[in-house]
Amino acid sequence: MAKEEFFTFRQYMQKEGNALTASAEDYLEMVYRLSFGNGYTRIGDLAEALNVQPPSVTKMIQKLAEIDLVKYEKYGIVVLSDKGKTIGKFLLDRHNTIERFLNLLQVSEVLDETEKIEHTIDDETLLGIKKLVKFFEDNEEIKTKFISEF
Repeated sequence: MAKEEFFTFRQYMQKEGNALTASAEDYLEMVYRLSFGNGYTRIGDLAEALNVQPPSVTKMIQKLAEIDLVKYEKYGIVVLSDKGKTIGKFLLDRHNTIERFLNLLQVSEVLDETEKIEHTIDDETLLGIKKLVKFFEDNEEIKTKFISEF
């Protein structure tokens, strides 16, 4: 039997090669959410949506602008770049997939748990969850039976 190699949480995350921090992902996802209607958002809207102070938002938006995920002018609007839109769409889809999964499991604190999970899950696991959720959504009687077992 081969010896298993265990690592600390930080080491696992470093192995994943995540370019964005969890906080940066949250900001980018929220910019994407808030930009649906008119294609942009404002610092104040982001601060309110994320329950943070505007100066914190400005600092993060500046960091996201440095890596070409958003375009931002001081005291202006925040617009996603094409790359930012692609990543933002993925982040929102990941969030929604995990949320639907946790709702299926009847987890009481869905938003809290989604936020904890979404930043650490890998693509393979996310795809498996997405397939499982779709299976249950496409098979209502199996879903009902599954839920009734709890």
